[in-house]
Amino acid sequence: MHRNVRHGRIGWVRPGRVVSDDERGLLVWIARDSPVAHEVTEAGLGMRAVPFAQWISSSYRLAHGRWNGPPLLKFLPTGAAHSVWWFSDARGRFAHWYVNLEEHGVRWDDGPVAGVDVVDQDLDVVVRPDLSWQWKDEDEFVERLAFGDDYWVTDEKAVRAEGERVIALAEAGVFPFDGTWCDFTPPADWDVPDELPPGWDRPPVR
Repeated sequence: MHRNVRHGRIGWVRPGRVVSDDERGLLVWIARDSPVAHEVTEAGLGMRAVPFAQWISSSYRLAHGRWNGPPLLKFLPTGAAHSVWWFSDARGRFAHWYVNLEEHGVRWDDGPVAGVDVVDQDLDVVVRPDLSWQWKDEDEFVERLAFGDDYWVTDEKAVRAEGERVIALAEAGVFPFDGTWCDFTPPADWDVPDELPPGWDRPPVR
């Protein structure tokens, strides 16, 4: 379970299959149509559908759905404050990298179900195949920083510094921006689960 945690609450959860897990980090595969859950207001609105001032004063519940984005590879480097996602186009060809800035993942393992909990820091970087890049969601990041203790990001400079560090890797074309895993195809017998497994909503470890 790849889970985003906000102030001790689950923000979203996505089930993934482990592709590799070694000294470099954890690599997981998120299939299209995978069962997911994400936090909404009691009215059923997601965080991006309301002003942040309204969001932080709302009550919440977890809504179930399906991953309607493209299949994803997600790489969580060991001890790093980001993950890198491989996006594909409608034909399954590599499209771009997505650098998700987040607090380093904390793992948990309950036996039948295991996962990693992160705190998504909202600011992201998109890296194109030609290694050009751009910041993403910067307006949201700046807006939310104004809300102090109500926001889960406490150090703007550290988040931007991590982004700049990863941008330097991308510009240099070094791992993981060197073509590694860009041609990944999941095994044919990797089916999509019907629902999230029992234990997916266990209390966050952060």
